[in-house]
Amino acid sequence: MKKLLATILACVILSYADAAEKKIIRIATDNTDLVLQVGENGRLYQTYLGEKLLHEQDVENLARNLHAGSGGSASARGWEVYSGSGNEDYFEPAIGITHSDGNPSTYLYYVSSSSNAVEGGMETVVCLRDDKYPVDVTLHYVAYPKENVIKTWSEIKHQEKKPVSLSTYASTMLYFSKSAYYLTEFSGDWAKEAQMSSQQLQFGKKVIDTKLGSRAAMHTPPFFEVGLEQPVNEHQGEVLMGTLGWTGNFRFTFEVDNVGNLRVIPAINPYASIYELKPGELFTTPEFIFTLSYNGTGQGSRNLHEWARNYSLKDGKGSRLTLLNNWENTGFNFNQEILADLMKEAKKLGVDMFLLDDGWFANKYPRKNDQAGLGDWEVTRDKLPGGIPALVKAAKDADVKFGIWIEPEMVNPKSELFEKHPDWAIMLPNRETYYYRHQLVLDLSNPKVQDYVYGVVEGIMKENPEVAFFKWDCNSPITNIYSHYLKEKQGRLYIDHVRGVYNVMKRVKENYPDVPMMLCSGGGARCDYEALKYFTEFWCSDNTDPVERIFIQWGFAQFFPAKAMDAHVTSWNRSASLKFRTDVASMCKLGFDMGLKGLSSDELAYCQTAVANWKRLQTAIMEGDQYRLVSPYEGNHMALNYVSKDARKAVLFAYDVYPRFQEKLLPVKVQGLDPNKMYKVEEINLMPSATSRLAANGKVLSGDYLMKVGLSVFGLSKLQSHVIELTAQ
Repeated sequence: MKKLLATILACVILSYADAAEKKIIRIATDNTDLVLQVGENGRLYQTYLGEKLLHEQDVENLARNLHAGSGGSASARGWEVYSGSGNEDYFEPAIGITHSDGNPSTYLYYVSSSSNAVEGGMETVVCLRDDKYPVDVTLHYVAYPKENVIKTWSEIKHQEKKPVSLSTYASTMLYFSKSAYYLTEFSGDWAKEAQMSSQQLQFGKKVIDTKLGSRAAMHTPPFFEVGLEQPVNEHQGEVLMGTLGWTGNFRFTFEVDNVGNLRVIPAINPYASIYELKPGELFTTPEFIFTLSYNGTGQGSRNLHEWARNYSLKDGKGSRLTLLNNWENTGFNFNQEILADLMKEAKKLGVDMFLLDDGWFANKYPRKNDQAGLGDWEVTRDKLPGGIPALVKAAKDADVKFGIWIEPEMVNPKSELFEKHPDWAIMLPNRETYYYRHQLVLDLSNPKVQDYVYGVVEGIMKENPEVAFFKWDCNSPITNIYSHYLKEKQGRLYIDHVRGVYNVMKRVKENYPDVPMMLCSGGGARCDYEALKYFTEFWCSDNTDPVERIFIQWGFAQFFPAKAMDAHVTSWNRSASLKFRTDVASMCKLGFDMGLKGLSSDELAYCQTAVANWKRLQTAIMEGDQYRLVSPYEGNHMALNYVSKDARKAVLFAYDVYPRFQEKLLPVKVQGLDPNKMYKVEEINLMPSATSRLAANGKVLSGDYLMKVGLSVFGLSKLQSHVIELTAQ
């Protein structure tokens, strides 16, 4: 209610005099302008989105119909900022409403605008209203000047006598007029997340969406890149990079019109979601976060990384815990003694924490595999007689922290919870039930279910306040799509379910703000900035094969900083050395998921050194600027480097994946250094018996040399890696 009243108040405050008089609204970062203008017809149009205009008079010279379409009355339509269905615009709308009298049209007119300072930037609020119906739309834009990021969302409400039906509800609309547009999209599946592919956008619509409800990003992550005038390039060219903060179904629409203009529409996917909006109810769309880079995706990524660390990611400026996980080592087969031994191994390895994975809970239907137990969050007594308190104590005795895995949004039919509350599961009442991984999704649109899910975390923390970490999993999409709670209002399910998930996450964060949490979803199927307000990091993929991880981590790194991305060293792909596997994991938040007993003395010593190095260099890797240097998509090698904010420390990661016979090897040019500083070059993460073969090892070279000439770090042997520390002298 307070938020609604604040929004209403904002809508009655006119913008500063100059803007109000000329009806121009300027949303600006240090590098980008988004300019809106009220037309002579009273409706709101985008007149400019691009590199920042240096002179105020240039903003005033922009015309609302500058990029209008062709033909008849539409020649003057312009680029309406939040176009409604049923009006004179021939193309995809931002909002579709069927009013209580059956009228399907919406015309929105400018009412007012205001601006106010928020953390890190400036928020602009624009109020629009239908001239025939009591429908209000409020547009929010938050510009972060230094990070060159804009965040935008919309709010919809009405005061009609009866509910209205929302069929389309976009977060925003953006327009571009260029000679060509090139989309880079991200796709995949379990164990092959964030795979990149590109295509030119031609006339018509390209739609990227998901209908999975939960584990929603399994096939399609919620982000994209659009190269303007030329294909997306890492180091040069203009590129739009956008991502939607929504953990459920989403839809990106890219539509090139009849005169070659592009509109981009990020939104909740309205699939099976005709939303009945009651009078006075506020419908808030997800936040769309975007940056325009004029120096390729590398700069765009650094914009988003910095913004995330400063304003979006939970504990974005804090450190991260290295860990040892038991899953790849034990699976479901463990007991109290085995876990206590692994905790000692964690200490020996040098990591901060031991993480207990799946298989620790349920008694009537004990969790021996993935077919039973989900929902019954009590410790399996015959497996762990001392319960979680004994595990916390064992970790404390080993001098490491203790973390635990949960999957509280799910239920196995073979569980006490399902026996007591079958109506809490999303499940069709009159058809044969089908399962994904032997489980169902709990209906988080139901407040009682929300209380139960929150209680899973609360119950653990009240008994064990020293639990230091949660791995929160979500292994199933929504199947058998029906809510017993919503009954005849099934059009609300996909949306209200996600809102229920957020309600739980907010309660957890409010009550346990200092507990780090990993967002996991059968791998990287949850990877959005709304969820990451409540999680310190996310699990990129169950696939820990280092070769595959190079591609997966390259994809996610387009939008997320290294400290948000978890990477573990495992036994996947034993043809790759332990060093190679560890070096690949070290360019993200480092963890291990393996036992130490199978390691040689040299391998153990190497791992201990690698952990110590990662901790020592954590500030540069986790907080520094990332520069992606050599793409695995363009050859047989990969390289990137991180540079600390003061440019005194840099770390270069270089990988020979599968080089061709006698292929030409070029030096790797480091980026982001101070050209006037001298840097000592030192190869680290070496096996105990190995010495560096890097010609520049031990030398002191200028930042200018390192950036213009580079280092010869690539070789012709497959699955080789090099980690190079650069230290300003």
